[in-house]
Amino acid sequence: MEDEPVLVDSSRLKSVVWKDFDRIRFGDTCVAVCKHCQKKLSGSSTSGTSHLRNHLVRCRRRLNHDIVPLVTAKGKKKEATVAIAAVSFDQEQQTSEVANIVQPKYEHAHSNYVTGNLVKSNFDNKRSRFDLARMIILHGYPLQMVEDVGFKIFVRNLQPLFELVTFDGVEGDCMQIYHKEKQKVSDMLDKLPGKISLSADMWTGKGDAKYLCLTAHCIDDEWQLKKKILNFLLVDPSHTEDMLSDVIMMSLMEWDIDRKLFSMTFDSCPTYDNIICKIRDQLRLSQNNFLICDGQLFEVRCAANLIKNMAQDALEAVSEVTDKIRESIRHVKSSQGTQEKFNEMAQLVGINSQKCLCLDNSLQWNSTYFMLDMALEFKDAFSLLPEHDSVYTSCPSYEEWDRASAIASYLKLLIEVSNVFTGSKHVTANIYFPEICEIHMQLIGWCHKSDEFISSLGMKMKTKFDDYWKKCSLALAIAAILDPRFKMKLIEYYYPQIYGNSAPECIDIVSNCMKALYNGHLASDGQAGDGSGNDSRDRLIGFDRFLHETSQGPNVKSDLDKYLEEPLFPRNMEFNILNWWKVHTPRYPILSTMALNILGIPMSKVTSDSAFDVGDRVLDPYWSLLRSNTVQALMCARDWMQNDSEDTKTLADATPLAICYDTS
Repeated sequence: MEDEPVLVDSSRLKSVVWKDFDRIRFGDTCVAVCKHCQKKLSGSSTSGTSHLRNHLVRCRRRLNHDIVPLVTAKGKKKEATVAIAAVSFDQEQQTSEVANIVQPKYEHAHSNYVTGNLVKSNFDNKRSRFDLARMIILHGYPLQMVEDVGFKIFVRNLQPLFELVTFDGVEGDCMQIYHKEKQKVSDMLDKLPGKISLSADMWTGKGDAKYLCLTAHCIDDEWQLKKKILNFLLVDPSHTEDMLSDVIMMSLMEWDIDRKLFSMTFDSCPTYDNIICKIRDQLRLSQNNFLICDGQLFEVRCAANLIKNMAQDALEAVSEVTDKIRESIRHVKSSQGTQEKFNEMAQLVGINSQKCLCLDNSLQWNSTYFMLDMALEFKDAFSLLPEHDSVYTSCPSYEEWDRASAIASYLKLLIEVSNVFTGSKHVTANIYFPEICEIHMQLIGWCHKSDEFISSLGMKMKTKFDDYWKKCSLALAIAAILDPRFKMKLIEYYYPQIYGNSAPECIDIVSNCMKALYNGHLASDGQAGDGSGNDSRDRLIGFDRFLHETSQGPNVKSDLDKYLEEPLFPRNMEFNILNWWKVHTPRYPILSTMALNILGIPMSKVTSDSAFDVGDRVLDPYWSLLRSNTVQALMCARDWMQNDSEDTKTLADATPLAICYDTS
């Protein structure tokens, strides 16, 4: 007769797992029956309880129950091993398929932190949805990934409680994040102590799509340089210059920063001339003209764009030579035998260079310089090769090698200057003046060369440079004067080399502009406290202005006079100009406000990863397919979130829940 099942009293069993199982004895055999799904597992004392724990983790009817007892029991160990069941869509999956994933070792405090959070909170689906959306934004993933089969399986196995989202759902989550982050940026801009400068970039999307990227540049009350993308707008090809200027003005008014605008930085292009003029005129004709000194430094052109244009002019002038050099390198690398023969030629002429020949990348102009620089070291070997290789017919002449050498030396200067412009994430306006002056003097030298090829090329490039210099030289010089290591001395050093006998008059122009800007900031500071402004926190600001005005005697020096008369600050590599002005703000209250506005001007708007690119920046092809509003939300939110993480703490060092989005 078959043995009757007997329910065994499990209260004496130590493991908490028996709270979820009944132990049934069938004769000499013990079986553990899950109280939730009635599944039968081995209940023998020799089987242990690990398989029972694994079952509880994957038991579908128990997933909504609290797992505190399990976590608490496991948390007693310093190195926690959590058994995670691989969820399968096959209901007949065997117990042996359960995978135990061993978590990496953590510091004891970190382990307690994770365990504590797991104990205190249940799974938060809404928070996880926003974590997913933030991940997509930060890393530029395609939104379509949430509907990929592989992604769904991965998420379902990782956390069965997570409710899978659709494309429309994650798009909506991204928009919510954008609006929340946008409010933070708006609050930051509203609290700025100084003005805002704007830069404009054109991006290329899929097909012929063009996007206008507007970025705000400013210095906050902690004297930290900030950069935030404000808008990323799809541009209609039919838009006229007037329409583009209206689009920019609408963006300024949407952000309520039209009254705070100090300057605008564009590429060197005649199209932008009219756009800048129209925006400046609209700001002048507004009810309150907030442009300091009538916008004397309002128009700025991108220095990196100027360098790129001059580099392209130089490379275009020697395009036939560079074509021959490319063919020469291809020939040498065409076979091992040819390479060995070329190496023999190099040894014959005494070349011991460790450099390797390489071809350039047509999308980056600096790579052409590196190709020329390496080829020039082997020019004697190339010149000897035709005598021993009848197939090789593309060797440049001696005159062409000389031209390539002259162009390479100039490209080297442009690359060095570009590296200074992009040497750090936040570059202030004061560093540009000496670099641009070096280029200016090099061009002057080229224009006076006896070699007609070099002199004509120099004249062509100087025409573009002169247009830039006319628009930007004052802003460059004023920013350099605000560097306490240089002040007027740097102007007095470079201008005689550039202008010769006309230098004194040109220096006077800069000095007068400096004084006018100082007086403009002084007047602007007074208007801010005349009772008609928005600042009502200090009702004695008017008294301060009255005290300043009535204290001005013949022997009282202004901030500007005191600053220029005091000795130069020692020049060293560790100098931080923003820290210097932060410390000296009490001594120069008006001049520090002027420094706040001018040092924040983006003299160059190119980042290090695109400094040498030939074309426009290109939008991710997956994001190009999205609606224009979604593209703007993703581009702006990614910029804001990346900047926030860099300003505080990198995401890699953050705690496991630090990336979670605050949905409150």
